[in-house]
Amino acid sequence: MTAERRALLQQRVTQAFIKTYGTEPAILVAAPGRVNLIGEHTDYNDGFVLPCAIDYETMVAIGPGSGSQVDVVACDFDSDRDSFDLTEPFAKQSTEWKNHVRGIAASLIDKGLSLLGANIAIGGNVPQGAGLSSSASLGVALAKAFTELSQPGALNETDLALTAQHSENHYVGCACGIMDQLVSARGLAGSALQIDCRSLATKPIPIPDHMVIVVIHSGVQRGLVDSAYNERRIQCEQAATHYGVAALRDLTIEQLEAGRAGLDPVAYRRARHVVTENARTLAAGAALAAGDQDTVSTLMAQSHVSMRDDFEITVPAIDRLVDITAEFLRGAGGGRMTGGGFGGCVVAIVPKTKVAALETWINQHYQTPDQAIAQLFVCEPSGGVSIL
Repeated sequence: MTAERRALLQQRVTQAFIKTYGTEPAILVAAPGRVNLIGEHTDYNDGFVLPCAIDYETMVAIGPGSGSQVDVVACDFDSDRDSFDLTEPFAKQSTEWKNHVRGIAASLIDKGLSLLGANIAIGGNVPQGAGLSSSASLGVALAKAFTELSQPGALNETDLALTAQHSENHYVGCACGIMDQLVSARGLAGSALQIDCRSLATKPIPIPDHMVIVVIHSGVQRGLVDSAYNERRIQCEQAATHYGVAALRDLTIEQLEAGRAGLDPVAYRRARHVVTENARTLAAGAALAAGDQDTVSTLMAQSHVSMRDDFEITVPAIDRLVDITAEFLRGAGGGRMTGGGFGGCVVAIVPKTKVAALETWINQHYQTPDQAIAQLFVCEPSGGVSIL
């Protein structure tokens, strides 16, 4: 299904490019979405995360344009168009996808790259509003496409990820960390990627052959920019200042408890989530590498409770879906909310032999807020950004 899904997307994006610009694209780039197995809201606190690139992706077709002009067509938005001049300052648009394109161009220019005018077509199959980082995959794919057209090889994968993060932070308006972009750029097929978000060091953690990653959409759409994401980041920074550390990654649970006097109770709970989540993430990486599914399941369940009670980023539908998933798996696999929160998806690591039964179970016991059946995505751990 992976090859078939990619072929269909490639055909759709290429045909849109030819229809719009009358010629074949010069370069075709694909960057994957991601699902985070554990380690939520730890990335911007310089902590640890364990995401996995998935076989759902964003594709960018690009070719030379006229002068310094960039023209873009978005396949997924009724062939909506945008046009801007690279010599002009970034101008915020009311349509978010346009800000991602303009923001990547501006971020590359901020890094000192000289960009050529370009014609671009964009399409993807990463479910949007699901917490699977459609925006990060778009940013990484665009950064690679612009770079390869103008200055091939000028940026390595880490620099592409940092460019996409810069665009989100400074132009789109989301104070995200580096996790989503880094795994989209540097993911490895067959493995999750344990990331130290301070050093950007990565360690591949193979997914056992008998297990599969299942993503279950709650039916609650989410959007990071419009959510309380940025508020949570500010609360974490306030807590770090209270403890006199550069980031919450530098705190142990003992230091957290010993120094909590005078800290706002809400900020304390936010900090407790981050400190305990970092410990869970490192433990989960070791357990997954050792094939210790029981420990992975326990840690994922603890992570969800912490997101629900201390970080307060889940919603009732997500909590119910996690409970239903756990009731079916009974320790044979782990499940938790994944992504920035306030909707989106549940991720579960499930024995391959139980996937069909899990889908039946969820269909019997869960309906989305719109009274629909939940969408399930069976995901393969995939490689990072590539030129096709």
